[in-house]
Amino acid sequence: MASLETLGINLPSLLFHTVNFILLVALLSKFLYKPVVKMLDERAARIKESMDRAEAIKEQLARANEDVRLQLEGARKESQAILDQANQISERIRAQARQDAQTEADRIVARAREQLDRERQLAVNELRAEVADLVVAAAGRLISQTLDTQAQHQLVEEFLLGSGQKLDD
Repeated sequence: MASLETLGINLPSLLFHTVNFILLVALLSKFLYKPVVKMLDERAARIKESMDRAEAIKEQLARANEDVRLQLEGARKESQAILDQANQISERIRAQARQDAQTEADRIVARAREQLDRERQLAVNELRAEVADLVVAAAGRLISQTLDTQAQHQLVEEFLLGSGQKLDD
């Protein structure tokens, strides 16, 4: 003990401080260290749980984005199919309209030809009536005049040539 006092160490004071230190460490360990460690462990667990949830949410978001991408791709394909179908339908409608227009045009041309044939026939009938009137007039002249045989032949030939040209036109 004397050697400790020569060094300036008071044994009762050292024991008192050592007991106080051990008591302080025991009290801190019981009331401060364990609760702080427990709180830090709980916080670490919450952070880990949050990180796990964030990772799960990130994976769900990636799957959702992939689902959205696939749905958009499907929608694009479907819209392209609808557009192709609409183009085919419009092409069929245009072809049908062209065919209907051609049919109508052919019908109009046929009606015009029929009308032209009727008018031509009417003109021919009128011309025949005129020719008949001319024949009657010529016959009336012949009856009123006496012609010799040569004059009669010449008159008939002129009449036939004249009326034949009119009939052909």
